[in-house]
Amino acid sequence: MLCVRGVVLPEREERTFWIDGEVLRAGPPPGGRAGRDAEWLVDGGWLLPGLVDVHTHPGAAEPGAPFDEELLRRQLTEHRDAGVLAVRTPGTARRMPAWVADDPELPRVASAGRWLATPGRFFPGFGRDVSEAELVRAAVEEATASSGWCKVVGDWAADEPAVPLPLLTAVVDAVHAAGGRVAVHCQTAEGTRNAVLAGADSLEHGMHLDPALLDRMAAQGTAFVPTLAAFGASAVAMRAREPGVRRDLWLAGWDGMLGHVRAAHEAGVTVLAGTDSFPCGTVAGELEWLVRAGLPAHAALGAASWTARAWLGLPGLTDGAPADLVAYATDPVADPGTLNHPHRIVLRGRVVR
Repeated sequence: MLCVRGVVLPEREERTFWIDGEVLRAGPPPGGRAGRDAEWLVDGGWLLPGLVDVHTHPGAAEPGAPFDEELLRRQLTEHRDAGVLAVRTPGTARRMPAWVADDPELPRVASAGRWLATPGRFFPGFGRDVSEAELVRAAVEEATASSGWCKVVGDWAADEPAVPLPLLTAVVDAVHAAGGRVAVHCQTAEGTRNAVLAGADSLEHGMHLDPALLDRMAAQGTAFVPTLAAFGASAVAMRAREPGVRRDLWLAGWDGMLGHVRAAHEAGVTVLAGTDSFPCGTVAGELEWLVRAGLPAHAALGAASWTARAWLGLPGLTDGAPADLVAYATDPVADPGTLNHPHRIVLRGRVVR
């Protein structure tokens, strides 16, 4: 019988659990702490219900590359070995294969199916190319064929029009009516504004976000996934380019992003951690960017763990919850660097490390 004891986050309470198949049971094991069959995987330290990456695209090495199921398995395994026990894939070149959900050694995956791109708004042929007239129907199809999510590419080039607001509103209304949720890629002022006004469930990137929209986002539950690490990695190269409309707009958007993330948190918007980059399993780096933007360390860790899990409909470390947990020797709120050194990883009751 496998048992764990440690300080549980976010509650910061010491708790004891034993693992009953794929489920956590609170309290000492039957027979007491020194139960005859007890094996203590963790006895002390800090316990998280696993890290979460809510914006990752495993299965393709780069935009435009073919979808590769072996690469998908390797990249999901990279997430797991870093303590990332749940991911959301907001867009892939193909729908997620059925075996992903059936493999007990891979993280829990919430998929948004294929990217939905209207003409001129994405890498050609990399997602599901549809006309504007087909977008509403396609969004409902992708949401109902996946994990309840769909992903719309709401804008693309910085100096070209975004998906019109009435159309994006119709998409959100139709997907919500079908019981689904909508993620919107947006990197322009118009695209971001339209995503918020349409009632999207999440803004992916949200560059050029107007702070005047934050109260509306908080009220309607639109989450903000800024993918700061991915943008930050590109900023030096972008500054080295020759000045031009697209380069200058990109830099103007990036220069305001850290402040907008901090303001979003202060306004009560749910800010979440997503990497949108490779290698997989690097969400701890995104957490560091969220702290740099001004989020308290506790909130930033929640954005990559318990807050993100709750947003995806997954419980934390409670009686009857899935036996998913990561143990650390030191407090990851006080020392976020410890996230790169998990002591124990348990997924679905199986010991990964």
